[in-house]
Amino acid sequence: MAIVTLSSDIGLRDFAVGAIKGQLITAMPGITITDISHYLSQTNFPQIAYICHSAMVHYPPETVHIILVNLFEEEVKYLLLARFQQQWIICPDNGILTMITREKPSTLRQIDCTGAHTLLAITGRIARQLQTLFQQPTALPGASITNIIEKYPLRPTVGPDWMDGQILFIDQFENVVINITREEFEEQRKGRVFRFAFNRNEVIQELSDNYSSVVGTSKLAWFNSAGYLEIAIRHGNIAGLFGLQGYADSSNGAGNFDNRMLYQTVRVFFD
Repeated sequence: MAIVTLSSDIGLRDFAVGAIKGQLITAMPGITITDISHYLSQTNFPQIAYICHSAMVHYPPETVHIILVNLFEEEVKYLLLARFQQQWIICPDNGILTMITREKPSTLRQIDCTGAHTLLAITGRIARQLQTLFQQPTALPGASITNIIEKYPLRPTVGPDWMDGQILFIDQFENVVINITREEFEEQRKGRVFRFAFNRNEVIQELSDNYSSVVGTSKLAWFNSAGYLEIAIRHGNIAGLFGLQGYADSSNGAGNFDNRMLYQTVRVFFD
């Protein structure tokens, strides 16, 4: 059974997402379409990558993930079709692909969008190309492409007895996700005692299994289901209470985010 996921920054207040799904179902009756998110940021590529990558790993092989973010920043001449870990990704060539995959996929094709000036015209091209992909998996649609825009997620910075992570995502409950994975934390920790420090004198000195591991309105730190460090207050909003903020963009475009992103830091001390 063919599975397609749809993610975008266009929201759900108008007809667009429903129309895109209609195009896909018309072209490929019987496919299963699921949503990851339609409230992705237009400019916060690390956050987009965190959301999409964390969801994609739970889908079966041969799933196609359509990711439409910052689509009309420039004229859309083509979209990328990439194979990554036995799945397919369709997205603009604006750097979001390598932000999600964290490497340059070896299989890269381009879906021609010349003359397609609207969202539905572009997704109509996608629908036709997916017919080929699902019906003839060995006959990849589109022409091969090698030169793409490559951008990669920020990694934690480390020292002999410390580790700095940046705020990656703040969820609707204002829990704060940091760009430190469990593997990175344990590699740097080396069995030592640790403490998480943020917002001047605020400290968390232990890891919890989940939110119910602490009582009342205590602060906690844990590695969430995506494997990233998360700090929170049980029955509270840690971001709002302590003024924690993530990404800040001083301009309107997403294309060259590298030198325009400001993060608050959460430091881990090892003793």
